[in-house]
Amino acid sequence: MIPQKTINELINKHSNLEKDLSSGKIEKKLFAEKSKEYADLNEIINIAKKYNSFEKDKSEIEKILNEQNTDEELVRMAKTELENLKTENQNNEKILKLFLIPKDEADKKDAIIEIRAGTGGLEASLFAADLFKMYEKVSNKKKWTLEIISISRSEAGGLKEVIASIKGNNIYSTLKYESGVHRVQRVPDTETQGRVHTSAATVAVLPEAEEVDLKISESDLRIDVFRAGGPGGQSVNTTDSAVRITHIPSGISVSQQDEKSQHKNKSKGMKILRARLYELERSRIEEQRSLERKNKIGTGDRSERIRTYNFPQGRVTDHRINLTLHKLEEFLEGEVFDEIIEALTLRAQEESLGNL
Repeated sequence: MIPQKTINELINKHSNLEKDLSSGKIEKKLFAEKSKEYADLNEIINIAKKYNSFEKDKSEIEKILNEQNTDEELVRMAKTELENLKTENQNNEKILKLFLIPKDEADKKDAIIEIRAGTGGLEASLFAADLFKMYEKVSNKKKWTLEIISISRSEAGGLKEVIASIKGNNIYSTLKYESGVHRVQRVPDTETQGRVHTSAATVAVLPEAEEVDLKISESDLRIDVFRAGGPGGQSVNTTDSAVRITHIPSGISVSQQDEKSQHKNKSKGMKILRARLYELERSRIEEQRSLERKNKIGTGDRSERIRTYNFPQGRVTDHRINLTLHKLEEFLEGEVFDEIIEALTLRAQEESLGNL
């Protein structure tokens, strides 16, 4: 059961917000915030009130059942009403518990996705490219905007590393469970004897942090400029346009050289650095909260093997929830991507409910 005090707090909060918003005395900068809070509570307030009145409603029906010489038809109707009331109360309790799960402030943020080829040489870089194409297709289907921040190509169309920004609605909440090691099992084009090889790529999804989310002191940064690498003869690598930004307290370093402009490279580098520092702090807080939770679904550990893409069997398996889809081609096309994401989200909600 949800404590009566918790339900009363929700009802009182909704009532107070309603009074504040109708008073016309709220500062402009607080109005939008309070309006959003009020709108969120509006969706749940009737359920909270019904849940609050359950014991009273139940006792009134039980009075009818306990009365002697009560009409049999009335007793039958009262029993049915009591069962319906109990069922409704159980459903209301589930909805309220989901509402009361602490919200992840980053869920509505845009995201930065980093994909790197892991073990497996050239085949790993080809798989990293396949993963990137998959996220591009998912972005197109969902009308998200994907912008490459930096990219490092390998032979035969593979990728050593790619970092991209993805913007749209609730990006991080959709992609946050993609962080970790993605493993592929398939026969490489270079394999003459038809043997299946295993290689891997790592994915990191970071909530994109704004300056208001994270204050970075200039004195904590060391910025080095250098000449960009790559094919010679172009202005991109004949001037000191490349930038390396090091955050001294954390030791996190970001290099950016894709743009011809030193200013643009610094701007892109700061975007990545801000996201990594924001995620570092979020991970630290989450780790403190999760000491008691051994089965928590991972959302950031890049060393955790999360998924296997098996081409000979045409399957994709998510190891965290033991879910296998025999729809590998469709998954890589972004067609059934949501099936795994929704299953992961549901499991995470169940775990959070268990910890309430």
